[in-house]
Amino acid sequence: MKHLFKLVISLALVLSCTSDDNIQPIENQAQDEIPDGEDPLFTGFTPCESGLAGDFPCQDIDLQSFMPLSTLDALRGNDSWGWADPATGNEYALMGLDNGTAFVDITNPNHPVYLGKLPAHSAPSNWRDIKTSGSYAYIVSEASGHGMQVFDLTRLRSVTSPPQTFTEDAHLDGFGSAHNIVINPNSDYAYVVGADNFEGGPIFVNIQDPLNPVIEGGYSAGNYSHDAQVVTYAGPDKDHTGKEIFIGSNENELVIADITDKAAPVTLATVNYSNIGYTHQGWFTEDQRYFIVGDELDELEVGFKTRTLIFDFEDLDNPSFMTSYFGPTFAIDHNGYVKEELYYLANYTAGIRIIDISGIDSGSLSESAFFDTFPDHDDANFHGVWSVYPFLPSGNIIVSDINLGLFVVKPR
Repeated sequence: MKHLFKLVISLALVLSCTSDDNIQPIENQAQDEIPDGEDPLFTGFTPCESGLAGDFPCQDIDLQSFMPLSTLDALRGNDSWGWADPATGNEYALMGLDNGTAFVDITNPNHPVYLGKLPAHSAPSNWRDIKTSGSYAYIVSEASGHGMQVFDLTRLRSVTSPPQTFTEDAHLDGFGSAHNIVINPNSDYAYVVGADNFEGGPIFVNIQDPLNPVIEGGYSAGNYSHDAQVVTYAGPDKDHTGKEIFIGSNENELVIADITDKAAPVTLATVNYSNIGYTHQGWFTEDQRYFIVGDELDELEVGFKTRTLIFDFEDLDNPSFMTSYFGPTFAIDHNGYVKEELYYLANYTAGIRIIDISGIDSGSLSESAFFDTFPDHDDANFHGVWSVYPFLPSGNIIVSDINLGLFVVKPR
């Protein structure tokens, strides 16, 4: 089925349609329903002391800096990613906005520099997604006719009069709107998901030559993928070592596929679980034994506290549900990423939560730190943190907030 979504009657927010026929279960409230995000009184380093960093509740995470949406000349934030320049060591935040993509130099995290914006290729949209490969950023949006933008990140080295209005270095047609883009860092492919092509499944884009991307087919057997992870597999299932494995979060299930042969992808397994609301996004542990999943609507439909699901992927052909971890609030979970033995979760109104997964073999997970960018409440709605990026060498974490802007934080 094309993009399954169950309307939640109890939702107190008015949900709006996207730019195409899909209806997304997130971030969809009308513009006038977003609370006015008055800029905090500080923009630089603010330590977490006695449970607060300025006005923001916290535990063991300090605020490095904050840059409001007004500085970025935007009304809403969405996705975020990061890039560390291998030549200079400089670090950059890439933040999706309703009207384009912002590039911010956070090499000095207490004094970020807004370098400029790459405007949307077509129309504004509340949905934008960014990933990097090498020294290039790849950007998609749900705006009609947007396609995929390619931006050469080395251009950020020579910005002398910020902020600039950038132009894209290349553009890929062949699809219009798309919800997300996924990149396997160990291959020369990007995977566009949530477009109209291939029933919303991944479109295989060869990016060996970044300025001349080429579509090489896709995978439609799993239907619509809202988000995904693609890895060159090195986990415990020796039958698939070295294969390129796709794990799709496909609304009402997980789908695992071998996409090594782009002309003949093979479904390995589908995975269900109880109380499915909307299977949104997932990420492997670093040993690729376990897969950690967030369901975006279970907090609303069932009334759970924030539920994170753990699956055992020891056998990719026969994966199994292992356990659930429940957070301390009723906030909705969004994107989550693993770095070493920590899981970094964008938890909407509850901010960024850092979960210790060192005891995952025994099903033991516990929260170790948090920083709440939405201090008003921790209710189950779609304000606050959209995404986090924990992979910078410095240990600084990029946090994109829908209502306020760009935060840079650092755990102690």
